[in-house]
Amino acid sequence: MNSIIEKVKKLNEVISELKNLDLSNPDLKNNIDNLSSQKTQLEIEKSQLEDKYKSLLEEHLNLAKKLEEIKNKEKLEKKKQTEFSDKIDELNQETDTLLEEIDKWQM
Repeated sequence: MNSIIEKVKKLNEVISELKNLDLSNPDLKNNIDNLSSQKTQLEIEKSQLEDKYKSLLEEHLNLAKKLEEIKNKEKLEKKKQTEFSDKIDELNQETDTLLEEIDKWQM
């Protein structure tokens, strides 16, 4: 029981000290104001960085889409070139066949 009384007494002393604590200390107030100002500035910078990140992400997606379109166009052009080369080969073969036929008729 004695220890409870001592604990209550110590608790009352701490409460009394807390009540007497001077929160109007100019240094403390300045520190709190500075911290608040820094917090606000960091929040502004965070918001700006998030906006920049979103912008860069959107730009990345657009560039990736354009790159994919370019790759698709390149594939299409390559396919067209291959088809063109095949047609030229086919025409060359037909020309050779016709030349052979002409040679046969001339003999």
